[in-house]
Amino acid sequence: MRSTAEIEAAKIERQDARVVALAVKADRKGTDAEAVWNRHMHDVARLPEGGEPIKVGHHSESRHRNALTRVDNSARRGIEAAGEANRAAERAAAATHTTGARYNPVTVANRIEKIGADIRRLERRSGGDAYDPETGYRPATDAEKQARSERLTPALDELRDKLAYWEAVRAEQIATGQADNHSRATIKKGDRVRIRGQWREVVRVNASGGRVPRPCRRPVSRHFGVRVSCV
Repeated sequence: MRSTAEIEAAKIERQDARVVALAVKADRKGTDAEAVWNRHMHDVARLPEGGEPIKVGHHSESRHRNALTRVDNSARRGIEAAGEANRAAERAAAATHTTGARYNPVTVANRIEKIGADIRRLERRSGGDAYDPETGYRPATDAEKQARSERLTPALDELRDKLAYWEAVRAEQIATGQADNHSRATIKKGDRVRIRGQWREVVRVNASGGRVPRPCRRPVSRHFGVRVSCV
């Protein structure tokens, strides 16, 4: 099993390569779109001056109609090429934020909480009851617990490695000021906290768990490192 540090380093490297590739593609699409549009303007310049109408029955009718068709076709190609260039530029711009979004302090805090919950769930399963189709749940024997523990150990080891990695990332973010490290010692009932640009009054602070009602249920527990209810 590769360590989480190795996996994350490989992801960042692949993402950096993807950013470069998309940027090159966006530049190429932009150059192609400019060339197609220049061709369209060249076709427009070859039309009769002053918007002269088609002279039906004149020897120039066929040439005039063909010129208009070329203008229409090159305009369509230009629009399509510009659209492709815009989409490529948008993808390139979005790709530059992927790694940053993955390491966003709120996202990291969410990930740590989820990994911790997964570890506790597997630990409970290791020592939990056994299920018998005929009699239902019953206390597991020592042999069953041992077998279950051996089966779950690889998954637990992987989760604990992930937890250690992301906790180190979180500690560095706190040390560098990218994230706050609030707790019940720093946030009290009656305090006012800023959540997504709005100031809210705290009415309850929980160490962990618990339902946090709207409007601040989703962001608060992650932003402040502790679950709070507010109005």
